[in-house]
Amino acid sequence: MEKENVILEVSHLGKNFGTHQVLKDIDFKVQTGDVISIIGASGSGKSTMLRCINLMEEPSGGSIRYHGTDITDSKVDVPAYRAKVGMVFQNFNLFENMTVLKNCMIGQQKVAKVSRDEAGKKALFYLKKVGMEQYINARPKQLSGGQKQRVAIARALAMEPEILLFDEPTSALDPQMVGEVLNVMHALAKEGMTMLVVTHEMAFARDVSTEVLYMSDGVILEQGAPEEIFGNPKKTETKEFLSRFRNC
Repeated sequence: MEKENVILEVSHLGKNFGTHQVLKDIDFKVQTGDVISIIGASGSGKSTMLRCINLMEEPSGGSIRYHGTDITDSKVDVPAYRAKVGMVFQNFNLFENMTVLKNCMIGQQKVAKVSRDEAGKKALFYLKKVGMEQYINARPKQLSGGQKQRVAIARALAMEPEILLFDEPTSALDPQMVGEVLNVMHALAKEGMTMLVVTHEMAFARDVSTEVLYMSDGVILEQGAPEEIFGNPKKTETKEFLSRFRNC
């Protein structure tokens, strides 16, 4: 009965690097307003899955449907798709030769063909949203890691995506900077932003997610509501993984 709310549907997704099978038969759906946290040990395929969804990696099998259209089809306009399914990277990926404001304008101008004035207004709006409006004339090298990541989030938001993908957005940050990025993500979740988050921040996954996927060796070994995954995991592997984290 909620089928009309499905934005993204991943079916039998597989990814090989040579003879190494990194993803095996991945299935899940993303509905409007979902915050899906993807957890698991390093090397379990979490980031590769996100990169396939964003078409930074070409899937080896299966389908990824965005509003019913398989985005692996050669006819798909990849830049336009990425504008709607945006990605925030672990290492920020800002343009070092551009100001903060320009970083948040360039995608709008090049991909969405938004005018310079409109792009500037949107960029400033979203920089204010993440608390970075006072740094519009700064270059990335002048910013802390947490500030860079907030700019990267503003840049993604300025494209007005339907889904945001976060690939371990806090893992490159010093511990004291993690909170400022998680606070922004908390706020986005409360506002109803649809998000897929690869994370090792278990408290965030527990408190903010609508669903948690636990990945191991390229498969989704267990998935469910956060209270189920954190409170009563069914799989031994999930229990062992979560036992490494305190206060979750």
